[in-house]
Amino acid sequence: MREAGAIAKLALIECGKAVAPGVTTRELDEIARKVIKQCGATPSFLGYQGYPAAICCSINDTVIHGIPGKDKIREGDIVSIDVGAFYRGYHGDNADTFAAGIIAPEAQRLIDVTRQSFYEGIKQAVVGNRISDISKAIQTYVEANGFSVVRDFVGHGIGRQMHEAPEVPNYCGKPGRGPRLTKGMTLAVEPMVNQKAFGVKILKDGWTVKTVDGGLSAHYENTFVITDGEPIILTRPLED
Repeated sequence: MREAGAIAKLALIECGKAVAPGVTTRELDEIARKVIKQCGATPSFLGYQGYPAAICCSINDTVIHGIPGKDKIREGDIVSIDVGAFYRGYHGDNADTFAAGIIAPEAQRLIDVTRQSFYEGIKQAVVGNRISDISKAIQTYVEANGFSVVRDFVGHGIGRQMHEAPEVPNYCGKPGRGPRLTKGMTLAVEPMVNQKAFGVKILKDGWTVKTVDGGLSAHYENTFVITDGEPIILTRPLED
């Protein structure tokens, strides 16, 4: 899973470097496919339940599952990219949100809060805690910064299958509930954070998820493993 994670991270990094005004989302998908193939892996998303691409590329008010195509990125856009790699029987899954040129300060703050909410969450990812402790930490941090957490989509277990039990919501009524965290569990935690309300809608294509109010949305994700101490992030370059 370290190797699968490293490949997924490399694909994400290379896609992020290419985000710029004038670039199409399809071009980003082609970059990810090339990187993953050169590493001897296959894209986790391509063909998954009929999904037609190697990445999800979601711009501005698109929360997740944006399908790459002819759309060109514009100056000031924020671009969320989600990519997974399957290597020697295991999956790695990660996501991040990138700025296209100069973006509004509020958009940058949304990106920053979304990223940090992941790290606030995994502070609770220790043996003996429960899934809801991760969820509560993410929600508390996001809402303290004036944003909202998407409820309709969640993080997940990951390993030989891309989506495994347990589900890992980014919100929680009360901590101390849900499955208990044990050593060796591998999870993909992925805060999806909206600028305004948390409500979302799915478009007619059956994939694209947008905010109901047109507000911006950001996404951040890593795959990690529970250990006897701090969790270890698996979606990172191997030399780290």
